[in-house]
Amino acid sequence: MRLDEFLARVRDRGEYHGDDEAEQVTTAVLWVIASRIGPEEAADLASDLPAPLDDALRLERGRPESFDRAEFLRRVAGQTGARPRTAEWDAGAVLSTLTEAVPGERVDRLLTRLPAEYADLFGGPAPY
Repeated sequence: MRLDEFLARVRDRGEYHGDDEAEQVTTAVLWVIASRIGPEEAADLASDLPAPLDDALRLERGRPESFDRAEFLRRVAGQTGARPRTAEWDAGAVLSTLTEAVPGERVDRLLTRLPAEYADLFGGPAPY
């Protein structure tokens, strides 16, 4: 998927004012998800994303961190300056677009590395 197409989808889903805001939110969400998964998984996802979005997944990190959905959203909110509820909206706009931009098997692999409570952010069924 091209950068303009990815950002247009995020912009429309997130109801952002423009591509700049959509890109800022996308970078923040990808940066946080990359800290939750391993470097190899992050690099695999990055290989399917257009520049400069792929850079957020390629930043040098140590071992993946283990944190739940609430902490994920808190970290996204910290990156964007938003409230946690807004961060949930932002994450959903970005991660549901990610599922369309990368091959399905990569998304499936990513979802197996995350707790089930993350699924709805990717457009899957909401957790119970």
